[in-house]
Amino acid sequence: MAVTNSTTRVTVRCAFCDKLNRVDVARAADRPTCGECGRPILLDRPVKVSDDDFAATVEGAEVPVLVDFYADWCGPCRMVAPFVDELARQHMGRLLVAKVDTDRAPNVSMRFGIRSIPTLVVIRDGKEVDRSVGFEPERLKSMIAGVVA
Repeated sequence: MAVTNSTTRVTVRCAFCDKLNRVDVARAADRPTCGECGRPILLDRPVKVSDDDFAATVEGAEVPVLVDFYADWCGPCRMVAPFVDELARQHMGRLLVAKVDTDRAPNVSMRFGIRSIPTLVVIRDGKEVDRSVGFEPERLKSMIAGVVA
């Protein structure tokens, strides 16, 4: 008999008080709250990640993570953002969607060899499994389907 991994915990930073919280993404619809300030931790949208919390949030996640490497000034990044937002809503509870501002997270951007934005990377078990550069909605859907049960 096959054993399935039912753990779905991730560590995310509270958007209100910056405290790191360990939450179960499978219970995201129950709107988990921050252990420090009590405000909601919203997982139906991308979570911002920096150099400081990338390892804990993305590489330590027990679910696949779609990372959107972007910059605020980038026109194509603004075009892909609503699609990435929709992916977060559609796959809430099975996928974490994270956004990394390449201007504010140069170490992570360099480590992943980000040379063009937007670049979207799927990470599972702490390792990159797929990548898309530019606005490729069908490719992104295929990448997600490959890692989300």
